[in-house]
Amino acid sequence: MASSSRPSNLKEEDVAEIKKAMATGASAQDSPKSISSVPPIVCYCVASILMTVVNKFVVSGPNFNMNFLLLGIQSSVCVACVFAVKKLSIISFRDFSVDDAKAWFPISFLLVSVIYTGSKSLQYLSIPVYTIFKNLTIILIAYGEVIWFGGRVTGLTLVSFFFMVLSSVIAAWADISDTLTAGDPAVSEGLSMVRNVVSSLNIGYFWMLVNCITSAAYVLTMRKRIKSTGFSDWDSMFYNNLLSIPVLVVFSIIFENWGTENLTKNFPPETRNFLLFAIAFSGAAAVGISYTTAWCVRVTSSTTYSMVGALNKLPVAASGMIFFGDAVTFGSVSAISVGFFAGLVYAFAKNNQKKAESANQPGIIPMTNRKT
Repeated sequence: MASSSRPSNLKEEDVAEIKKAMATGASAQDSPKSISSVPPIVCYCVASILMTVVNKFVVSGPNFNMNFLLLGIQSSVCVACVFAVKKLSIISFRDFSVDDAKAWFPISFLLVSVIYTGSKSLQYLSIPVYTIFKNLTIILIAYGEVIWFGGRVTGLTLVSFFFMVLSSVIAAWADISDTLTAGDPAVSEGLSMVRNVVSSLNIGYFWMLVNCITSAAYVLTMRKRIKSTGFSDWDSMFYNNLLSIPVLVVFSIIFENWGTENLTKNFPPETRNFLLFAIAFSGAAAVGISYTTAWCVRVTSSTTYSMVGALNKLPVAASGMIFFGDAVTFGSVSAISVGFFAGLVYAFAKNNQKKAESANQPGIIPMTNRKT
């Protein structure tokens, strides 16, 4: 009899989780027992790959320099999609409140910084290098949690951090080596070209560093603010995008050239419609990533989701080689492989840490900020 009551309890818990995280109003028959885990995992991977590839395509134009406008369009499309999905009663989130907007505005501003620096990084760096260096954000977040939230870092997590740093070093070495080879004065336009390509890489790595720092600050600050506001995932997504629109519009007007000549360079007549469609599509893809993330966690587990996140770095990096002709060299493949391995080790480390903490087991290296 105990075995027959347990599935019923699981179904009730799953319905509660669905209403809390997705607000879909799903019934008990939508439990993980009856839904295959393959579709949400595949959808999550496809959405994240499409988002990265489309953004890289848009910012890779030879004359593209209107990143704030790009982000403003994406945020507007995202808000419109979320409103449309809410009208269809697929999701729900709280109505707009001035008090909530004031409390959440600093988070939205940080998000603007994260997305802008990410787009600038993609403008100068290849997708594999960008994907690998994003791993360093995990390290910053982990130690930020140690300092501000009393978090802990296990020995296995430290091992994963080592491999993350190693993969980034390999990626940078391979990237610079390949660029210098391509710009060899003996086969190209001389020493000036070498200086130009190295300067371009330095700009890309600068934006990547700023992106890692702002990403960590965004995640840590949002975690603290969510606890005080009680925002759900859809609440935070709605306010993030809605509040970022005026910031992006103002920044675009102030810092970007809205002259006819520059607009024509950024959106050439022959590709204008396709570019605008790609920008709108990437905004909709952001909604897709949020939805498939919640879907994936709901029908699988947080451990499976973390593993998917680690495994997903491989096809995302490979997409750059497939769609943008990024160099496939021993260095680049080695960097991707080491980064892939680091992601797996990190996923296992976090899973083991949760088990150890729940069982109050020893074996965790204390790295907390002790309060006296």
